Amino acid sequence: MNQTEETTRLVDAKTFHKRNFDKLFVFTVIVCTIMLFSIMPVAASDMWTKANEIMKDVYNKVLGISTIAAVVTVAVALLLMNFSKNGRTVDESRAWIKRIAITWAILNGLGFIMTYLNQIFQGGRYTP
Repeated sequence: MNQTEETTRLVDAKTFHKRNFDKLFVFTVIVCTIMLFSIMPVAASDMWTKANEIMKDVYNKVLGISTIAAVVTVAVALLLMNFSKNGRTVDESRAWIKRIAITWAILNGLGFIMTYLNQIFQGGRYTP
């Protein structure tokens, strides 16, 4: 067997294996897609109920993180305000404390507002 026949045979073998791999990949994707769409949600709740649970969970985690961040940042601002001899640093610390307090109050107020507005507009109807 000469060199060109050997090269041709190897190229044909690579092409054959590549084609088979491509067919196997497409077949696997199709089977996984069919399995994914054929699964029936047995214990799943309503989509809106699940979304509501997820939103509450995310909001509670954000609120916890923001509370910790606010406390740490206010503590640093108070330390800067108390131990600084520069008037500009004291003024900036007071401004940051005000910003942090306002932002934290808004974040907490959103949860309060959403809890009570959700009860008022329960079921898509206004019930005073």
